[in-house]
Amino acid sequence: MNRGRPTTVIPKTVKPSHKKGIKTEKKTFVKSIIREVAGFSPYEKRVMELLRNSKDKKAKKLTKKRLGTLLRSKRKVEELSAVIQEQRRAGH
Repeated sequence: MNRGRPTTVIPKTVKPSHKKGIKTEKKTFVKSIIREVAGFSPYEKRVMELLRNSKDKKAKKLTKKRLGTLLRSKRKVEELSAVIQEQRRAGH
């Protein structure tokens, strides 16, 4: 069907606000460098020690107190337990 004047379709661009929260290669690289240089904060070291002694509930409670919400706490505990597993694999 011929409907009205033929026009060229302009491709839609992605708004910068829609890119929020996406992990890019550069961001992950920078984050790893910062972690390597700065190390872990005292509460993170304490949480890692609790996780090594299989006190997961206590670790979650401590991180919730420090970070504010349970979701952030769970993410942090997952991140730190992944670090512990990585250290075990490396034979640290």
